[in-house]
Amino acid sequence: MIGDGALGFWKALPKVFPESRGQRCWVHKIANVLAKRPKSMQPKGKASLHNIMLAENRDTAYKAFDDTVKLYEAKYPEAMQCLLKDKDAMLAFYEYSAEHWRHIRTTHPIESTFSTVRLRTNNTRNCVSRERLVFLLQHPFTDDKFVNLVESLSVFQI
Repeated sequence: MIGDGALGFWKALPKVFPESRGQRCWVHKIANVLAKRPKSMQPKGKASLHNIMLAENRDTAYKAFDDTVKLYEAKYPEAMQCLLKDKDAMLAFYEYSAEHWRHIRTTHPIESTFSTVRLRTNNTRNCVSRERLVFLLQHPFTDDKFVNLVESLSVFQI
């Protein structure tokens, strides 16, 4: 399962799906780590985090991770603690074949679909009938892009 830092999600996961493994979302983690650094230093930090996330293999990723922590730990201890606490969950995608890594690293494709739902419901507020609201909520899931995304995600093999 792929998720952000929502504690309830990670507590419930082993209870509901005991056989599943967790992968922390890189998009959320990068945002959390960068938020703990001054804005002027965020581009360098982002590049270091991308070096970890986009490494060619597990060993290179772990080395890049350790190098990043070593480089920034003294100046930005909060940011590095935020990064360190989920190390194994962030690098879990390396257990799968490389062709699936880009899909597993982040929940962003899923959230992109839900962002349209959020946008539609936020903009309409109480101005629509129940039937119209149901249509607005269901429409993104019948969209061809969403159907293709679901079909591409359903072919994962461990």
